[in-house]
Amino acid sequence: MPAAVADPVPGLAPPGLQRYASHPGQSRGRRYAEPPAPTRSEFQRDRDRVIHSTAFRRLVYKTQVFLNHEGDLFRTRLTHSLEVAQLGRSIARSLGLNEDLVEAVSLAHDLGHTPFGHAGQDALNACLKETAPPAAAAETARPCSSPRLAGFEHNLQSLRVIDELEERYPSFNGLNLSFETREGVLKHCSRANAQWLEEREPGGVGYRFLAGQSPSLEAQLCNLADEIAYNAHDIDDGVRSGLLTLEQMEGVDLFDAFRREALAEHPELRGRRLLFESIRRMLSAQVYDVIAASQRAIHHAGVSSADEVRASHVLVRFSDGMRQRSAELKRFLMANLYRHAQVQETTERARRVVRDLFQAYLADPALLGKAGGSDEDLQPDEALRLRVTDHIAGMTDRYALREHERVTGERLFA
Repeated sequence: MPAAVADPVPGLAPPGLQRYASHPGQSRGRRYAEPPAPTRSEFQRDRDRVIHSTAFRRLVYKTQVFLNHEGDLFRTRLTHSLEVAQLGRSIARSLGLNEDLVEAVSLAHDLGHTPFGHAGQDALNACLKETAPPAAAAETARPCSSPRLAGFEHNLQSLRVIDELEERYPSFNGLNLSFETREGVLKHCSRANAQWLEEREPGGVGYRFLAGQSPSLEAQLCNLADEIAYNAHDIDDGVRSGLLTLEQMEGVDLFDAFRREALAEHPELRGRRLLFESIRRMLSAQVYDVIAASQRAIHHAGVSSADEVRASHVLVRFSDGMRQRSAELKRFLMANLYRHAQVQETTERARRVVRDLFQAYLADPALLGKAGGSDEDLQPDEALRLRVTDHIAGMTDRYALREHERVTGERLFA
């Protein structure tokens, strides 16, 4: 493994940072130049800006699988982001990566998510596809048409939130975060959107999707920590809801191995204590697996800088065995939790809320008031679609329900 940096890197680099990590003193900078903070690194500053943002506070009322009205103890986007940050920082410390950057990306990665979890995202995506002009019209009659409006990508919306929609500073829109944090937030991006980003920011955060490059190790770690976190907490929430049982979970090797291990050491364990202990052991095993597998991959790749990391393949990973067991768990959750009849019934009503609001705002823009962002490059009808998209994507679950009742006169949830 490459040796640790011997001397402190300018920019308040933490001790023990490896050469292949993202060093704040070597950041590619911000879209708008700012003087450095006297007591914080660039990535600490990013983290603080995310925490104090309006979009971050909204995450407390944006849900994952179970909606707010179904119970107070189910995960929200906020608690999920905190869990991702905790897992990410733990792994980053062992790998010699920049914990502050991992935390900044983890806390910001879901800022663009819609209300109602994936149900809201799917509904908004369908609305945009249904109202998009034909491709030929976009190329001829509408030369400024944006691929953003051909469908909804929550990663791109998260980038839009931190780049444009937050209104906290006198001289620029957005939070003006560093390139490295923005790169990590844009986890996925279609080629059309990457090209659109590249035209507006050559060599920026869209470039790697066109060049076939990887993001920083910190960004790679956040992607994996996100997966580890939601698999674990969806087991917890699923059992808490009564839609999953411990008996069902015995059929999932990744979980059951640690359930049996916990019972071997504590035969008296039952119920929630057994569930929590099994999940705790499963999380620990996944963390240790990522550390070991990533250390091996980094060593074999021989990378010694963040730029060499970007030119390499993804290096933060599970071992092959853990990847297979994690995939089995994801398939189980899809079949038994996400597609459970009770969840499907609730999410269909959530989709209807989003569809009704989208159609109502397009039909009567006065209902929007001053809400939503803007884009001077778009035709008026597409600028309206963008405003509607920004407004709905920024809603919390309960605000969307109130708006739906105000606009339609219907109450879909008690």
